[in-house]
Amino acid sequence: MASSFDQYQKRKLISSYFSVIISIALVLFLLGCLGLLVLNAKKVADHFREQVVVTIYLNDSAKDVEVNQLQKSLAMADYTKEAKYVSKEEAAQIVKSDLGEDFTEFLGTNPLQNSIDVYLKADFVTNETLDGITAELSNKAFIEDIKYDNNLVELMNDNVKKITFWVLILSAVFTLIAVLLINSSIRLAVYSKRFIIKTMQMVGATKRFIRKPFVFKSIQLGVIGAIVALVGMGVVLYYLNKTFPELELLQKPVLISALFIGIFLLGILITWVSTFIATQRFLNLKTDQLYY
Repeated sequence: MASSFDQYQKRKLISSYFSVIISIALVLFLLGCLGLLVLNAKKVADHFREQVVVTIYLNDSAKDVEVNQLQKSLAMADYTKEAKYVSKEEAAQIVKSDLGEDFTEFLGTNPLQNSIDVYLKADFVTNETLDGITAELSNKAFIEDIKYDNNLVELMNDNVKKITFWVLILSAVFTLIAVLLINSSIRLAVYSKRFIIKTMQMVGATKRFIRKPFVFKSIQLGVIGAIVALVGMGVVLYYLNKTFPELELLQKPVLISALFIGIFLLGILITWVSTFIATQRFLNLKTDQLYY
């Protein structure tokens, strides 16, 4: 009978530890994924901003020297990521590929114009910068028109500001939730041993002596939970980088490593503090208060 009861107690203890580890791992995993989002939010936003193109349409009378000089000056500008010359023949091929038929046969001529597509660096994708570029180039006689999606740029910048704000708010909320959930799990684990704590205290054990094994065990659980969370984060990061290689998520390994180390240390810190507070609470309770 005693052996059966001991086995039951052992299974119950293992189940309790397992639930604590899972709780810690899930919370740290979600917090780590949010950290990855925060670290790469600007990179993702910059990626979409750099897809905005300013198209400079050239007159058919434009000389090759003028076009080459313009393209070189644009390529050397601080705001330019890439300046690409697109001939009217290349533009026709692109339109033909999109339409699935040769429109020049129907029209009998190619109405498209030679152009230069300018892709800006992310920090310069603002209406002010684009208006300045337009004003600077519009006085050149061989440039017929300059076009870009003004509404798209404005909408994109507004959305980036809103998303950045809410990501920061969400990060703060998730951090608070992480602390509360892990603290709750640790407190429940310590609560189940409140009578053992009080018994040890009654036979003369010091608070530090009683607290030490609880803190040590909780730190062990925190380490295991953090490792599980880091493995999950590594898998998510691997598949995101494989699925969206253009985002270059692994381009800054120092920041990624700092995040992983931070999540690991956070798991240890929260479990240590939570266990310290929980054991201290039961150490300070009177015997008759343990039943409430």
